Amino acid sequence: MNEESAGGPSVPGGQWYDADAGPLVRPYAMTGGRTRPGPGNVRFDLIALVVVDDDPPGPAEESLLGPEHRSLLALCRAETQSVAELSADADLPVGVVRVLLGDLLESGFVRVSRPVPPAQLPDERILREVIDGLRAL
Repeated sequence: MNEESAGGPSVPGGQWYDADAGPLVRPYAMTGGRTRPGPGNVRFDLIALVVVDDDPPGPAEESLLGPEHRSLLALCRAETQSVAELSADADLPVGVVRVLLGDLLESGFVRVSRPVPPAQLPDERILREVIDGLRAL
């Protein structure tokens, strides 16, 4: 295969283009070079659930968002999804999704429910006693 057929240097910007994959956009370009979500430095677990806010900003504010932000919003409008599901469905790296979700959260477009920490879950012994008590009824 020669350089021309592979989209090589003879095509302007050819080193950033693969005929089979299409144009390549680096993850840092989608996040503006950021690696952490917003000034609040919010941390999103992979299993945290993301839902569109009940009272989101208007369409004018949404039109200012980037295409990746709008893609995540569309996925969240369809159904509540975890951060991991959003990453897979949007075909974006988890790190990028976390940064973009931070933007959406701070702008008021989405709400995120964090998983319950294991220390706050009820003790297994108590749950077994409740089940035994229910069976006794």
